[in-house]
Amino acid sequence: MSDLLTIEGLRAGYGEAVVLPGMTLSLAEGQVLALLGRNGTGKTTLINSIVGITRRFGGTVGLGGLDLTPMRPDQRARAGIGWVPQERNIFRSLTVEENMTAVAQPGPWTVAKIYEMFPRLRERRNNFGNQLSGGEQQMLAIGRALTLNPKVLLLDEPTEGLAPIIVEELLRAIGTISRAGGLCSIIVEQNAQKILGLADRVVILERGAIVHDAASAALKADPAVLERFLGVSGAAAH
Repeated sequence: MSDLLTIEGLRAGYGEAVVLPGMTLSLAEGQVLALLGRNGTGKTTLINSIVGITRRFGGTVGLGGLDLTPMRPDQRARAGIGWVPQERNIFRSLTVEENMTAVAQPGPWTVAKIYEMFPRLRERRNNFGNQLSGGEQQMLAIGRALTLNPKVLLLDEPTEGLAPIIVEELLRAIGTISRAGGLCSIIVEQNAQKILGLADRVVILERGAIVHDAASAALKADPAVLERFLGVSGAAAH
């Protein structure tokens, strides 16, 4: 299967600071990548660089043969980059439905399909963004990203600070999205164990560089890797 997302020799950061000294990474369609690492290792910077909101010092980002490197973030979104940032960035003064229809592009992910996946959003369809709970806002952020019908879905800490029952619902939804096909996903997550069951592949970053890249199943079978790079034991990571 050919690669959908290709990052070649990407040097990026903020201001004068280079956070990613030379990142090369590729993902095939249908692949779910868990991006792990301690705080400050460059996970969010990598996501932000794919979106186009960091300073690029060199290298390229491509999507299905299209060079995204010269594109602005809004152009990248239209080209197929779906992004759910940690801050969620929903439109607080628009209703749930308006949030999704404002950015929707033609494709299999319709507002109706989002409501099927998140019935809670259907119930809240006329509520404003600022009237939603944290979990509902996260569902809306994911739903809004999907109505763009992206080729790549980037999820930055999607379960952070949410109640366990909401986390379960979100993880189930992310699994549904992944199995639906047509896109690849990168999920940044602090809790490795939470995401290993969903991901096909795991990349661990340290100082902006890839120090481990393997199948998720291999990492499950060898918890010593988690211990070494993330400072968590298999038991403690639950």
